[in-house]
Amino acid sequence: MGCCQSSMLLRVGERETHPEKEKEREKEKEQAYGNHQRQSEGGEGDGEKEVVDFSFSEFSLAELKAATNNFSSEYIVSESGEKAPNLVYKGRLQNQSRWIAVKKFSKSAWPDPKQFVEEASGVGKLRHPRLANLIGYCCDGDERLLVAEYMPNDTLAKHLFHWETQTIEWAMRLRVALYIAQALHYCSSEGRPLYHDLNAYRVLFDQEGDPRLSCFGFMKNSRDGKSYSTNLAYTPPEYLRNGRVTPESVIYSFGTVLLDLLSGKHIPPSHALDMIQGKNNMLLMDSHLEGKFSTEEATVVVNLASKCLQYEPRERPDTKDLVTTLAPLHTKPDVRSHIMLGIPKHEEVPSTPQRPLSAMGEACSRMDLTAIHQILVATHYRDDEGTNELSFQEWTQQMRDMLEARKRGDYAFRDKDFKTAIDNYSQSVLSVM
Repeated sequence: MGCCQSSMLLRVGERETHPEKEKEREKEKEQAYGNHQRQSEGGEGDGEKEVVDFSFSEFSLAELKAATNNFSSEYIVSESGEKAPNLVYKGRLQNQSRWIAVKKFSKSAWPDPKQFVEEASGVGKLRHPRLANLIGYCCDGDERLLVAEYMPNDTLAKHLFHWETQTIEWAMRLRVALYIAQALHYCSSEGRPLYHDLNAYRVLFDQEGDPRLSCFGFMKNSRDGKSYSTNLAYTPPEYLRNGRVTPESVIYSFGTVLLDLLSGKHIPPSHALDMIQGKNNMLLMDSHLEGKFSTEEATVVVNLASKCLQYEPRERPDTKDLVTTLAPLHTKPDVRSHIMLGIPKHEEVPSTPQRPLSAMGEACSRMDLTAIHQILVATHYRDDEGTNELSFQEWTQQMRDMLEARKRGDYAFRDKDFKTAIDNYSQSVLSVM
């Protein structure tokens, strides 16, 4: 079905097991999940929700075309729309109710199909409720596509920088910081510590309003991409020196996200650090919060951001430190995220089973008159010439005009003069209105 060996898929989810290492890994997972895992049973709280059991698999290009209405522009969900170098579409697989997100890379990206499949398979092993999980890929000819869980409630950037009815309340901002820290800590414990270009556009909100980290950022750099697409002012200093992403670079980027949450604006780290060093912490705070936040909690977040943004990578905290610092600040675990965001809970609506279009249906959907003509000729289509000879007494001049116009349209259609055919068919319709 694509350019990949099925044996590659067999490696997905496999892991060499060692009892001692497994115990360590379980402890790391417990830290990554935090106390919310223990709150998940029975209750109205924001406890840990179950990860949807999407098995990682290979999709055919035909499946993804059908899911996205042939990659229709109406299905594009990328923040930059059609201007994005690698477009993201929403879609719905046939006979499934859940939506998916499909990232379609440009032709020059990932020229090596084996490298693409191996990288996607590695990211596909990750499964966590704090992630928008990768559930598959497509590698067909020059096409390279990733398939992930679809998050219907926009990005953190949209809610922070371009909100319409209400800004994000302080408790929700703390939840975002904690959940993304937990996602990074989990992935680090699973051997995937590198995340490319972590920013507010990579934080997505699911159907319940919970923040999740996009899995696309775990895919390492492809030929046409850059590890950091943001302004150089927000790029880790060591990346500017050597062009390499390290775990410490990810922590630096997390610090920029903390600044976004504090200020509600995209402030260059150098400016923010000047404010912090001048003990002007409150100047950082988003005025739209109208003072509705804890000064003590804000101070903790400001100090953590300052540590993340240290020039020397070795002076920055690790992901475990992030979770340890932020977990005590999560003071509203019983309030659902969609309530704090001020959005309705998004319910999945079962889809109507899709049926493949006939050849004529496909041609009509493309408005391809040449293909329609060929199909009609192949099926021995005959127009009504000679079968509708009607007397003057039976029909009025208006009806004769209609028939003549239709006949001229038939002649033009057979000759592939589609413009004349359309003009005459239109005239025949209008003559009886």
